Amino acid sequence: MGKKRTEKIVFENVKILDAGAKGVSVAKAPDGKVIFLPNVVPGDVVDVQTMKKRKAYYEGKAIKFHEFSEHRIETVCAHFGACGGCKWQNMKYSQQLFYKNQEVYNNLKRIGKIELPEFEPILGSEKQLFYRNKMEFGFSNARWMTDAEIQSGTEFDNKNALGFHIPRMWDKILDIEKCHLQEDPSNEIRNEIKRFANENNLTFFNARAVEGLLRTLMIRTASTGEIMVLIQFYENDKNGIELMMNFLAERFPQITSLQYVINQKLNDTLYDQDIILFKGRDYILEEMEGLHFSINAKSFYQTNSDQAYELYKITREFAGLTGNETVYDLYTGTGTIAQFVSKKAKKVIGVEAVPEAIIDAKANAERNNITNCEFYVGDMKNVFNDEFINQHGQPDVIITDPPRDGMHKDVVEMLLKTDVPKIVYVSCNSATQARDLALMDEKYKVVRVRPVDMFPQTHHVENVILLEKR
Repeated sequence: MGKKRTEKIVFENVKILDAGAKGVSVAKAPDGKVIFLPNVVPGDVVDVQTMKKRKAYYEGKAIKFHEFSEHRIETVCAHFGACGGCKWQNMKYSQQLFYKNQEVYNNLKRIGKIELPEFEPILGSEKQLFYRNKMEFGFSNARWMTDAEIQSGTEFDNKNALGFHIPRMWDKILDIEKCHLQEDPSNEIRNEIKRFANENNLTFFNARAVEGLLRTLMIRTASTGEIMVLIQFYENDKNGIELMMNFLAERFPQITSLQYVINQKLNDTLYDQDIILFKGRDYILEEMEGLHFSINAKSFYQTNSDQAYELYKITREFAGLTGNETVYDLYTGTGTIAQFVSKKAKKVIGVEAVPEAIIDAKANAERNNITNCEFYVGDMKNVFNDEFINQHGQPDVIITDPPRDGMHKDVVEMLLKTDVPKIVYVSCNSATQARDLALMDEKYKVVRVRPVDMFPQTHHVENVILLEKR
């Protein structure tokens, strides 16, 4: 038996009510069920065609617009709609900030069920385009065809693409001409790589057959003007690799770090790969308040450099350091926050699970002549214990900036046990932050909240919270 096709229903004159999670908008169907749909703005009135029906909701798409929202704006990117990157580019920036703030508030209230002070105003990003310092693109020999191309009936000889994965399609790549997320020469580098590869018959990756030379491209830029380019090749074709790398070295002499990888795994993650330096050095330098941080191909660094600086300033302000404090920085990464607050602290202890990140953190501290930071590697729930505190001293302030999943419950228990007077909790996921805050509510009170927008045109938002002992 074939798969049962979902019956597609059309609802007419539906008003878009709200912006929901993951960048989709929310409406109500005549039967009272919620409808989730992309590429619309709260205030639009549309006809909706349902794509999927679930017990409690529909997933649909707008097929006709009757009224446009006052919050709608013209999109700047030709790829909007097909590319899943900037889902909110059709919404005024002031409204994007409103919905981000709302999401943080709703998560803290509904999930955390905790008493909240008045929020401090969400900090918007000065740059709303060209703000990312890292972009990753995929190569494919079977590019995603847009609706317009399919309907044109044209036969396309060259199906090579260099761009982004289509949402929820692991093997489909949308070819990108101009992306508005990273400053030039990012677009020029990507387009020149594609042109040169096509002219020289270098093969683009086929994800289904698992073959082809060119697999992925990563471009990193820094506020210092330094540039890193890394290409992942699938096949170990020495001539093809050298041809491409020599072309890049000559065409873009301004590249600070030119590297490549031969990756024959099924996935394209870099962490377990040997990275080969072709030209320049194997890192680029980022600068913040005179501090320099080296970023290598595997480093984690906040993706919006300018706004990372603002985020760290808020974190430091919330910590309220006087110069006499012992500060613990949990999930320290490459130690950027630790070093950023160090001149206002007596001692900073950073902990991180990724060994390479701690090697970077120590090298950066040395580069910056910082002597009051110490860095330790290990899984937070195993390392952060009584023995650790006996060894390094009772903290006066703890800064924690965990990954999206939030903190392990053992880490939360240990935080409660430390009896530290102040905790600054930085989060990129206010839902898991709210869950953790609920566990700490008996002992710690939320005294300050400030969301920070790191990613304009998307639904993502960071949040900084100051907790004080009750």
